[in-house]
Amino acid sequence: MVSPNRLTKALARRAMVSWRERPTRYDIEALQANIARVGLVIHVRWALVAVLSVFTLLGVWIYGTEASWAELAPNIRVPALAVAFVCLYNAYYHLTYKRLGNIAFLNHAQLLFDVVVVSVLVYYSGGVNSWFYAMYALFVLEAAFILPRSRDAWIVAGFSALAYGVVVWGEYFGLLGHVEIPFTFGDLHTSRTFVAVRYLWQVTMLGGIAMVATLMTSELRTREKQLAEASIVDEKTGLYDRKYFLRSLSGEVLRAERDARPFAVLMLDIDDLARFNEVFGITRGDAMIASVADALAHTLEECCAAGTNEANVLSRFGGEEFAVLLVEGTAGGPPGPVDALAVGEALRSAVESLRLEDASVTVSIGVATYPENGPTLDTLLSATDEALHAALTGGGNRVVLAGTSA
Repeated sequence: MVSPNRLTKALARRAMVSWRERPTRYDIEALQANIARVGLVIHVRWALVAVLSVFTLLGVWIYGTEASWAELAPNIRVPALAVAFVCLYNAYYHLTYKRLGNIAFLNHAQLLFDVVVVSVLVYYSGGVNSWFYAMYALFVLEAAFILPRSRDAWIVAGFSALAYGVVVWGEYFGLLGHVEIPFTFGDLHTSRTFVAVRYLWQVTMLGGIAMVATLMTSELRTREKQLAEASIVDEKTGLYDRKYFLRSLSGEVLRAERDARPFAVLMLDIDDLARFNEVFGITRGDAMIASVADALAHTLEECCAAGTNEANVLSRFGGEEFAVLLVEGTAGGPPGPVDALAVGEALRSAVESLRLEDASVTVSIGVATYPENGPTLDTLLSATDEALHAALTGGGNRVVLAGTSA
C-alpha cells in the first residue's frame, strides 16, 4: 500500500519538469525547453486570436449588409465573450509562463482548454452548420509541432473529436438547444444521416491530420536529433566530443559556484598508443580506442549510483585522450577526492582487463577536484593535466590525484 505522502510526492514529480532540490544541468535544459514551448503556444494563440478577430469583424460587417443587429447580436454575444476570455487567460499565461514553465502538462492543458473554447464557438455559430470546426485541425497541428511527444497530437485530436461530438450529437438528441444563425436553411442538425456523416468526416479529418503531422514531425525531430548528435558526438567512439565536454564543464563550474557543490574531472590517456599502432596497425589502434571507449562508458555507469550517471559526462577529448566530468559519485552524491580516485581506479582496471585478440592496453589517469584543485575551468584543467603528466611519467597504468605524487 502506497502511503498518501509518497503518492503525493510521486504525483508532484510527474507533474514537474524538474523536481530535484538540486537540479542537474539536464533538468535545467528540460525546464528551459518546456518554458520555450509554453511561450510558443502563447504566441501562436495570439496569432489565432488576431486572425479570428479580423474574421469576426469582417463577417459581422458583411452580415450587417443583409441582417439587422438584433438578428446578429445573439450569435455574436457569447463567442465575443469567449474570445475575450481567451485573451484574458492568454495574457495571464504570457505574464507568468516563465514561473509556471516547470509544470510539465501546462501546454497540454492550454491546448485542451482552447478546444473547449472553440467548441463553444462552434455551438453558438450553428453547431453542425458551423465553419469554426476547422480550428480543431489547427490545434492538432500545433500539438504535433510544439508538444514533445508524437502521441500528444492524437490526444488533442481525440479530445477535439469528443468536444465536437458533444455539440453536434447533443443538439441532435435535444440535450442542447440549437442556436439559429442567419442565412442557414433547413433543420440539418435534426438529420441523423447528415449529423453522422458530418461528424464522421470531422473525425476522419482530425485523424488524418494527426497522422500526417506526427509522421512529419517525427521525421523532422529524428533529423534534428541526428544533426545535434553529429555536432557533439565523436564519430569513432560514440562518446561526446571535446567541445561538448568543455561546454558541460563550464556550466558545471557555474553551478558549483552557485550551490557550493563539489565535482571532479578525470583525464585519461592510453599508454603507448603510438607503439601499439606501429606493432598492430592503425586500424587495430582505432578498434582499440573504440573498445576502450565502450569499457569506460560501461564501467562509469556501473560504478556510479543507479539513476545518477546521466549527470556525468564521458567524452573523447582528442586522439587517445578521454575526459570524465564526474558530478555524481559512487554513493549518488557529489564526489570528493576519495570517491573520484575510486572511480578512476575502476576505469583504469576495466581498461587493463581489455583484450583485443592478442593485444592489450592500459591507461594513465589524472584526477582533479573542485574546488580543492582549481576554482575555475582553466585552473581545474591545468591541475588535471599535471596529474595526468605525473601518472604518465610515473610509469603509466596508474591514477594520480592533483597535488600528490605518482
